[in-house]
Amino acid sequence: MKIYFAGAIRGGREDQQFYFQLIQELKNYGTVLSEHVGAESLNSMGEQNLSETKIFERDIRWLSDCDLFIAEVSRPSLGVGYEIAMAEKSGKKILCFYRKNSPVQLSAMIRGNPDLKIFDYENIDDARKILKEMLDPVRYR
Repeated sequence: MKIYFAGAIRGGREDQQFYFQLIQELKNYGTVLSEHVGAESLNSMGEQNLSETKIFERDIRWLSDCDLFIAEVSRPSLGVGYEIAMAEKSGKKILCFYRKNSPVQLSAMIRGNPDLKIFDYENIDDARKILKEMLDPVRYR
């Protein structure tokens, strides 16, 4: 299974450690195309070795190729919102993770969208349990 993981980059890297942990867990279920989102070396300036056009083209290609789209939506990000919309338009299965103690309320455009599965969690153990339930081979289709 090819998994696209979305998390804030230019919107702020405060959740980088959680992204990293979640990506490590996702590797148990398939190939994470956007593994770099969890990299400690990636700061809020984004990927400096690629042009913005190249990043856009690569990410759209990955979105097209993925079997599953997962977004961490606790930190507002224009890019993540755009990616969610593209994944939805492409008919991808979309799972969104929102940290219950986030200082920012989740957008109604995300929370209210019936095509998105929103999971509120408190910590990485909660997220792991959700992934296990959702990605169990018998349940995932």
